[in-house]
Amino acid sequence: MNDSLVHSLLDAAVADAAGASAVRDRVGAWTYAELDAWSHAVAVVLARRGVSHGDRVVVQLPTDRALVALFYGTSRRGAVFVPINPAMKRFHFDSVVANAEPVLVLTPDEFGPFWTEVEAALGGKADAVEVSEDDIAVLVYTSGSTAAPKGVIGPHRQVTFATRAIQAVLGYRRDDVVFCRFPMSWDYGLYKVLMATLGRSEIVLADAESDLRLLQRMREVGATVVPIVPSLATMIATLAERDAEPPAPVRLFTNTGAALPDATIAQLRAAFPGVKVVRQFGQTECKRITIMPPDEDTERPGSSGLPLPGTSVLILAADGTELPAGDIGEIVAAGPHVMPGYWRAPEISARAFRRDETTGELRLHTGDYGRLDADGYLYFEGRRDDMFKRKGIRMSTLEIEAAAMDIPGVRAAGAIPPSDTRDLAICVETDLPPTTVLRELAKRLEPQKVPSLCHVVEEFPLTAHGKNATKELALLVEGARK
Repeated sequence: MNDSLVHSLLDAAVADAAGASAVRDRVGAWTYAELDAWSHAVAVVLARRGVSHGDRVVVQLPTDRALVALFYGTSRRGAVFVPINPAMKRFHFDSVVANAEPVLVLTPDEFGPFWTEVEAALGGKADAVEVSEDDIAVLVYTSGSTAAPKGVIGPHRQVTFATRAIQAVLGYRRDDVVFCRFPMSWDYGLYKVLMATLGRSEIVLADAESDLRLLQRMREVGATVVPIVPSLATMIATLAERDAEPPAPVRLFTNTGAALPDATIAQLRAAFPGVKVVRQFGQTECKRITIMPPDEDTERPGSSGLPLPGTSVLILAADGTELPAGDIGEIVAAGPHVMPGYWRAPEISARAFRRDETTGELRLHTGDYGRLDADGYLYFEGRRDDMFKRKGIRMSTLEIEAAAMDIPGVRAAGAIPPSDTRDLAICVETDLPPTTVLRELAKRLEPQKVPSLCHVVEEFPLTAHGKNATKELALLVEGARK
């Protein structure tokens, strides 16, 4: 058995822990043996429908047990799994379909008849298909909020390497219950399925759970590992402060998407005694770049940790030369986790994925900026678009947002760099008046870094992945000025 194939992770779990609970959703749960049987039934139906090696299968479906079976069944068929966020609008969905050129598209309208066939095929197995570790397992499309979505190519080799490398640091266990609120259309949710399989853990697919029942549901399932982004972390921390019931037995919160405010980290630690809050940094183009080791979660504030095992991180100047520890430059990732590029987008791929002229190694130029300390720990300083000059001083939206989140009563914050028609501004979700926010910022930042305008919003706009929706924030600020 080739253990570098996506479905080989499930095969190994079945051989080792067939009766253990593998995946749970709002309706029920499957053991690893049951998930395996459903994945084979999916492969049977895909074969009947003419899906062959290398064909793309686009799915725009809720993240539930059936979608996990579809993922593994598509891998068994040697086809390419293309998960699309159910929230993606028709305009971008059509561009994805045009780019991927799938032989099968499954949306809620088509899913019913398809799954009826799968149910009838349960217990069967399709003829084996020869799958190579260099074959494409998945195409993960970006959200496409400002341009046509790009499909990041995920070969079996890179996907399984990244899964094992992350697992080597985070250490999912057989007794873990991974409570995942993120869809499989985002690599954060997709890889949680793979990591749970590798750890023989149970994953609870909680994307459809009500916010109001969040803590109750975490208790009911006995959640021990909870992937978060800042917006979800803030929600959990706020709900926990009002909750009189004993907390779920969470031992690990893992964060990505954007840095967690220190105040939120402190709230999580207070609400879940003994919990580790693990900071991470990554991009879909290589899955994960750095992770702060769980045992060091209270050390080196501001750092997103060390490179994954078997990988490396470089900080490069604009001319491509490597910078010494402490200097800020572009973050460049190298190693077996770097994906080969974007699907059918050679020009865009060439800008982000470049060969080292000396070694020939493929490197991912992230477009993000940061620095390494003397011990190799990464500190993220912002994206190219986050960094700007104002009044002669170079600064980042991230540091301004961090200062705003340090103000008691501010629940969310997004800084908007100056434009030709507007000075530096900040949007906040809070009950405080704007003048109070600006006064508090002046206590925390150099004068040049204090925004000239603060706009208070009732509900903070976020992307599908929980990040600040910067374009929408800018429009809100412009609207407030008219």
